[in-house]
Amino acid sequence: MLAHLIACTLGVVLDRFIGDPPKMPHPVRWIGNLIQWLTIHLNKGKFRKLKGLLLVMIVVGISTVVSYAIVIAAYTVGTIFGILVEGIMIAVALAQKSLQQAAMDVYTPLVGGDLKEARVKLSWIVGRDTEKLSVPEVTRGVVETVSENTSDGVTAPLFWAFLFGATGAWMYKAVNTLDSMVAYKNEEYGDFGYVAAHTDDVFNYIPSRITGFLMLIGTKKESLHSFLYRFKGWLRDAKQHPSPNSGFLEAATAYQLGIQLGGTNRYKGIISERAKMGEPETELAPKHIKLAIEQMHTVTTWFWLIGVVIGGIYIVIT
Repeated sequence: MLAHLIACTLGVVLDRFIGDPPKMPHPVRWIGNLIQWLTIHLNKGKFRKLKGLLLVMIVVGISTVVSYAIVIAAYTVGTIFGILVEGIMIAVALAQKSLQQAAMDVYTPLVGGDLKEARVKLSWIVGRDTEKLSVPEVTRGVVETVSENTSDGVTAPLFWAFLFGATGAWMYKAVNTLDSMVAYKNEEYGDFGYVAAHTDDVFNYIPSRITGFLMLIGTKKESLHSFLYRFKGWLRDAKQHPSPNSGFLEAATAYQLGIQLGGTNRYKGIISERAKMGEPETELAPKHIKLAIEQMHTVTTWFWLIGVVIGGIYIVIT
């Protein structure tokens, strides 16, 4: 257990300050290639929900077994080597550094007055149309992405890493990658991605709520409202989001920063109205991108501390 906690700590530190080496082939790409290949062969004909279940079982099963085998082999060599390998595997499963960079890639041209470039960079990280977005709307897209992915890309894999080590982190990454690739509510993927979407909902259920709550109690507050007011608003608004989990991140960020998220988005020209989160105490501005990044770092630190404390108590009582 001690080695496990040290590996998680190493993973958080490596991801925070180093991130993914730019030329290193990322394992998520391998998982994505597997999903793509299986989708081509399975997403057709009848029984697509059943085939979608088979897809999830194969992808999650292979990811879990392979990562477990690597960890076991590493610890067979020696404890220190095992901690190092497991820590690196956990670091690669986290996305704190890369998420910060993606957000700053939009922030830099935005504050520099190059709205056109900011729109292009935003289009790399969101699915909505960005060609005609104003500065506040570009900002909203980044803040919503950072908020949601604070759980999806950082605290959720860390949560599963604390439970099951690098194996848990990569089991989660397989589920999350499936969700991003096949969980679309359209004719092509509606049935086939059904199991993937609901599996991701289950895996993110606890981490998203813990993360949202930590945002409210542990990060810098820009809102003028009391904690009780923000807490009630958080619970109320989060349930209005189409995702059972994402609302708990966006609503927490909105209430903590005193801004309003959600509203009108366009996807390939089609208007989509999202429930509004929070209250517009202040207009969205580029500074809120940096505040959302700071919030992510702070929440990750709190999440790690809680995991270490719980793990330490477990070691003592056993």
